[in-house]
Amino acid sequence: MARPKHQPTPEAPLRRRLPASMSKADALYAVLEELAARLGPGALLPSERVLAEHYGIARTTVRQAVDRLLADGLLFRRHGHGTFVAEPRPGHIDLLTSFSHDMRRRGRQPGAKVLSAMTEAASKSLSARLQVAAGSPVLRLERLRTADGVPMALERTNVSLDRFPELSELDWNDRSLYDELEQRWGVRAGSAENRLAAVLPDPADAALLGIERTQPCLLVEGVSYDTEGLVLEAGRSWYRGDIYDAVVRVHKLAR
Repeated sequence: MARPKHQPTPEAPLRRRLPASMSKADALYAVLEELAARLGPGALLPSERVLAEHYGIARTTVRQAVDRLLADGLLFRRHGHGTFVAEPRPGHIDLLTSFSHDMRRRGRQPGAKVLSAMTEAASKSLSARLQVAAGSPVLRLERLRTADGVPMALERTNVSLDRFPELSELDWNDRSLYDELEQRWGVRAGSAENRLAAVLPDPADAALLGIERTQPCLLVEGVSYDTEGLVLEAGRSWYRGDIYDAVVRVHKLAR
């Protein structure tokens, strides 16, 4: 018989009591952290009501512990469905490594589904970013990137076809843009200028990524350059905020 929704599973029962050596909120955090590790990604946690009744504590205390776990990325919430154990984050976004290389390095199989691939005339603003003449041909490529079949990110990028004319002839399903640039033209990414922001996806993008409309994404917008300082691409990518985070390293310069 299936267990009632939001009730503890027999394979990973709740501890009978909270640890007495810490506050109730901290103790419940530790118990739920341990439970999440035992249950594994995607598992449904007991509801706040069940946890409050089981441990004889206030719902506000339960909510405080759960909110901390949500903020730490250990859990995620689907409105109307409950609170679930989150997938481990792949780690920080490497902005100078192709998505394909990044996923293979993590032991996952990368994938790419083409949503749109078309040749357009560069607008004034886009031509400035790509450092090409206004009206020159540009490949506008939009893809859903996956790892082991799971949607991870949306990429919308623009590349100069004057510099890389063969790109418009390729099938971009399950191809790496950076691999093609290196293999066909011998150019590699050397630097990037990016702006990062937390944004809510629009309904269509949320559906493609398999997330709730209320789940923030990490928007990365910018330009990448080759090792000679010439522009490779300009675009925007939306990374799932429940999976990705960003790491910034700062070095103080000596005066």
